[in-house]
Amino acid sequence: MTSFLKTAAMTALVAAAPLLAAGQAAAEGERYVLVSHAPDSDSWWNTIRNALALAGEQMGVEVEYRNPPTGDIADMARIIEQATASGPDGIITTLADFDVLSGPIRAAVDSGVDVIIMNSGTPEQAAEVGALMYVGQPEYDAGLAAGQRAARDGVTSFLCVNHVISNPVVAERCQGFADGLGVDLGDSMIDSGTDPSEIQNRVLAYLNANPDTDAILTLGPTSADPTILALESNGMAGDIYFGTFDLGDNIVQAIRDGVIEWGIDQQPFLQAYLPVVVLTNYHRYGVLPGNNINSGPGFITADGLELVEEFAGEFR
Repeated sequence: MTSFLKTAAMTALVAAAPLLAAGQAAAEGERYVLVSHAPDSDSWWNTIRNALALAGEQMGVEVEYRNPPTGDIADMARIIEQATASGPDGIITTLADFDVLSGPIRAAVDSGVDVIIMNSGTPEQAAEVGALMYVGQPEYDAGLAAGQRAARDGVTSFLCVNHVISNPVVAERCQGFADGLGVDLGDSMIDSGTDPSEIQNRVLAYLNANPDTDAILTLGPTSADPTILALESNGMAGDIYFGTFDLGDNIVQAIRDGVIEWGIDQQPFLQAYLPVVVLTNYHRYGVLPGNNINSGPGFITADGLELVEEFAGEFR
């Protein structure tokens, strides 16, 4: 991993070599703030934090992570405003709700702060708010690919366990999955909340009321982990088709055990790491990739678990 990360950083620097050879001095002391929509309780974002810290260390810049403790989007908008007022060289932010966050992000751009959108939102929305680029996984496309895969495996009905119902972008995963299956989303998506016990109870209640459900789709460890427990408690673990977004220790083990068919890896490490590298090289040498960067989707199955298992919850 260390060798790979160093290679990634050096690759980004190669483009600046002619400028360095010409004797242009590199600036130092840049400061970048990453603002996410994630509540403190969502452990999936630990990979984002780790990648941000490592990128800051390798590029020699100051980095900060800020988020609304409860995941409140209005609170996130205020955090973006506060980050802008602090005068950073750049802001890396999710665009979890365009209506609420586009104003503060545009204001940051208008004030002269360079912005990169990561994780949530779309490349089109990133361009609309004036961001330099988008780094992330197109959510609908990922859901569509998952639905098409499940359809080939014979799935015709499903439950989508949505633990972030307040984030409309994430709901596109469920809609894409339904479209991939060729069915209406209808009541197949439930608002599970984020409390593990409540998620487990709501999954069990849905399956009891809908015994013919072919498959379950969860949207990350927050909903996947309690769903695993729910299936273990009602005896359906390994018998119902189960796919999930994102990875984590319990998800990786469930894939190995045959409880989960696949996990969709959007590579959150890259979502935080690459924006720091891009911004640093842009500010020091004036180089910028010409396209947005899709960090996913990639399907992780039992056949490809070695590196994922080693770094799950840390860098994967």
